[in-house]
Amino acid sequence: QVQLVESGGGLVQAGGSLRLSCAASGSTFTNYIMGWFRQAPGKEREFVAAISRSGSSTMYPDSVKGRFTIARDNAKDTVGLQMNSLKPEDTAVYYCAAKLGIGQALSDTGFRSWGQGTQVTVSS
Repeated sequence: QVQLVESGGGLVQAGGSLRLSCAASGSTFTNYIMGWFRQAPGKEREFVAAISRSGSSTMYPDSVKGRFTIARDNAKDTVGLQMNSLKPEDTAVYYCAAKLGIGQALSDTGFRSWGQGTQVTVSS
């Protein structure tokens, strides 16, 4: 089971940028599809981004497409989320997630390992 630790959350003004990072340990990182999710108070957890094992494929919902970029460094066992043009509605706790990806297509479901979350607050 892979362990995940997020960092990089904080407070930013609308229109600003923030970069989240997630460090993985305890298992072979390249076996995992990695993703980011978020959950705002009173709302369900929402898919934000996913990246394939090699990093060659990515996936985003329309709500963040063109503003957020996911990338992974397989040499360092890390995955990052660059967030630009942030909006107040992006305010949430952001979670790093992983799922075994051998033989699996990139998708926003099936993630089984989760980090503890990091708070992102965007002020208007």
